[in-house]
Amino acid sequence: MNFDHEELVLMALYNPGNRLGLIQELRLMQCYLMPDETDLRELSEQVIEKLKLLTDAEFAELEFSLD
Repeated sequence: MNFDHEELVLMALYNPGNRLGLIQELRLMQCYLMPDETDLRELSEQVIEKLKLLTDAEFAELEFSLD
């Protein structure tokens, strides 16, 4: 699974250490988005959909960077 830089940064910011937890954190974050924050909502949806396709083992191999 290929994640772009923006997706990896978002994942790094909300990552609690496991795939399902990250999905949960992103869903929670979406609850606080304003209606005009469509770009962030779309980005987080993209990440969630990609995370659903990963196994926990594949998730554990990902490296997150805030650079």
